[in-house]
Amino acid sequence: MSVAASKVTLPGDPPGGRRAVAVWSIGVAVYFVAVIFRTSLGVAGLDAADRFHVNASALSTFSILQLLVYAGMQIPVGLLVDRLGTKKVLSIGAVLFTAGQLGFAFSPSYGTALASRALLGCGDAMTFISVLRLGTRWFPVRRGPMVAQLAGLAGMAGNLVSTLVIARLLHSIGWTPAFAGSALAGAVVLVLTLLFLKDHPEGYEPEPSPHQGAAYVRRQIAAAWREPGTRLGLWVHFTTQFPAMVFLLLWGMPFLVQAQGLSRATAGELLTLVVLSNMMIGLVYGQIVARHHAARLPLALGTVGATALLWAVTLVYPGAHAPMWLLVVLCTVLGACGPASMLGFDFARPANPPERQGTASGITNMGGFVASMTTLLAVGVLLDATGDDYSVAFSAVFVLQALGVSQILRLRGRAARRERERLVASRVETVHVPAA
Repeated sequence: MSVAASKVTLPGDPPGGRRAVAVWSIGVAVYFVAVIFRTSLGVAGLDAADRFHVNASALSTFSILQLLVYAGMQIPVGLLVDRLGTKKVLSIGAVLFTAGQLGFAFSPSYGTALASRALLGCGDAMTFISVLRLGTRWFPVRRGPMVAQLAGLAGMAGNLVSTLVIARLLHSIGWTPAFAGSALAGAVVLVLTLLFLKDHPEGYEPEPSPHQGAAYVRRQIAAAWREPGTRLGLWVHFTTQFPAMVFLLLWGMPFLVQAQGLSRATAGELLTLVVLSNMMIGLVYGQIVARHHAARLPLALGTVGATALLWAVTLVYPGAHAPMWLLVVLCTVLGACGPASMLGFDFARPANPPERQGTASGITNMGGFVASMTTLLAVGVLLDATGDDYSVAFSAVFVLQALGVSQILRLRGRAARRERERLVASRVETVHVPAA
């Protein structure tokens, strides 16, 4: 058999096509709705503080708890996806995040609202890894970077809906109707998932693997963690994602309104700019990495450097407020954080076989959310301790960026060597495929 023919018949590398796009789009729709629910608190932060009579630290607890649940669920969800498949995990996730959004709409107290956000975070945690797994099952490997960036793009579109739609609904029809009405979207994607989503195309079923309880779990996690590419992916995700996540999820609106003296409408436009920038840069990053695999690390480190520079200039700018042009540039650069975080999966994906993709993606996806959770808490505590000094509070960003960059530089050599070894081995394997 020739090399060209062997490539055509290799299992695990499906052809893609319209059917793949249709099925994958259903999974992306579930993720899209999950992000709307996740980020809806970002435009309702000030309203939530008034509704539940809480200070900055207590307000940050909403997002921290949600992200704590999300991050803590990543490895279990990765294992579940590898074991149960995408359809079951996405269905469970849709039920949970819809119940959480509905509960948040009717929460009479701070405690019940916290419980609702935790439930939402649990369901949200089941979506993105499932969508990544769906992409690897329905599209060729060479399309992996672009498919992942497009999934992230759909998530940012969900963020855009929160910024433009949920914010307006809150101020036109009120808290309960806005959140309860948005929960209907969760019911719609749940029905679509149950009726139309399939884990893989016909003829590309994964090989059955024995599952032996705790021993299987330990093997999956240990094997994924041993790969330098998995750990590098985690630290790339950790270092790049959180500045924009913290800004959009909770503290961007208060910073722009209270510290920069902008109206809510203008602040909302700047938050929208972050989302739009993310969507445009995501397409660019996806195309670059698909053509030039070696560009992954320069793009990630360049994004970190640009973000740190713009934050530093904004926070130390002399005068009462930073000029609008600087805030516009800051928000544009923050838009690169999401696409850069997706590069973490491009390090973890080639480091692990198909049957371990969910687990490896779960480990990688923990990075940015652990960093976001830590920064959300640090900003809230520092704001209360300094009398709402945002310059001091947002300095926490630099500490986590420095930690992440040090780990990226430590792991990059080992991950590159391991990836080259695997590439050479796969080429040798392909050349020696026996004739049928």
